[in-house]
Amino acid sequence: MTAAKRAVLGGGSGFLGTALRRALEADGYQVSVIGRAGLDARWDDPDAILRLVDGADLLIGLAGKPIDVRFTDANREEFLRSRLDTTRALHDAVERSANPPAVWMNASSATVYRYALDRPQTEDDTDYDTGFSPDVALAWEDEFLTGELPGTRRVALRITIVIGDGAATALFFTLARFGLGGPQFDGWWFRHNRYRGIGPHPTEPEHPLGHRSHGHQRFSWIHVDDFVGAVRFIRDDPTIEGVVNLSAPTQTDNRGLMATLRRVVGMPFGLSSWRFMLEPAMWVLRKEPELVLKSRWVAPKVLTDAGYEFTYPELEPALRDAWEQRKR
Repeated sequence: MTAAKRAVLGGGSGFLGTALRRALEADGYQVSVIGRAGLDARWDDPDAILRLVDGADLLIGLAGKPIDVRFTDANREEFLRSRLDTTRALHDAVERSANPPAVWMNASSATVYRYALDRPQTEDDTDYDTGFSPDVALAWEDEFLTGELPGTRRVALRITIVIGDGAATALFFTLARFGLGGPQFDGWWFRHNRYRGIGPHPTEPEHPLGHRSHGHQRFSWIHVDDFVGAVRFIRDDPTIEGVVNLSAPTQTDNRGLMATLRRVVGMPFGLSSWRFMLEPAMWVLRKEPELVLKSRWVAPKVLTDAGYEFTYPELEPALRDAWEQRKR
């Protein structure tokens, strides 16, 4: 009798981890989860982590404090620490394994790319953004890709905003449902230091506030089914390694996003908002305005060149699916 394939999720209790766990179990994997407490191993128990990782077929690191909250000093430090410490723990386990996993994928963020209005950014682009979010993501990747692990293929997943049952999608639907689904415009606001650099190589944001994009800041996204599909595709294609953008092949701008959201939720109008309105509103919601004001224009060159076929290549069907799931 053939032994079941084994997969280990480093952080599997969130929105993406839950979706991946279900998919991998459907693929016949025995899935183990490393978390803070009550799962198959805890992050503060390196021997237990090693027992799970050694002999596993697949390792996926997803751990890290969710970034959909305010960038307070305490949250900033926890964003960085939670990503670096958990990735370091997985790296140590892989390095100590007698039978290391053949594939290790680790989450990262497409926020590394510069604020772009001129063209999409692919994995070939290294003109990275500066400030807090890019610093966290690049330090995270450095921790993941450091050193030699000859028995393990490593892939850093630069994830865009995931459409599904997650916090970002919920916020977008809330804005549209309550008549706030018009375009969002950047502009003047009081100077603050929430976006200042952090980590081993801190950088200062080049343009911390006030991009005049007139609602044309780009919105890059991926549906959760394609997030799962891309992970499966990468797992099965031994030629893919290094950084991979997890983004749909089509992108829109903020105006297009909000117009699509209004159609999906059935709201005929949406008030426009400027940064001076968004800042206090997002303070109440404990979110950051950059979720809707930063221009993320990201293209999945590695996936498309390798032949991945997206289930949701267009935004409106992806949002309609997420909206129907929320109503059930």
